[in-house]
Amino acid sequence: MTVKVTERDDSHMSHEGLAAGIRIWDVHQQDLLVGMFHNEIDAHNYKAELEVQEQQRDLKSA
Repeated sequence: MTVKVTERDDSHMSHEGLAAGIRIWDVHQQDLLVGMFHNEIDAHNYKAELEVQEQQRDLKSA
């Protein structure tokens, strides 16, 4: 599985959010949106947490 963090581009933001200067980072797992964060560090922490869970599942199924 792959987990990735991307900053949401302006075309996917509301006009209000853009005007307020809000940035959103999306976390995708297997191309599915699994989290949205206003802080990039929180998004990367969540990504790391998901990757650890993936590794644990892989070890149990091996």
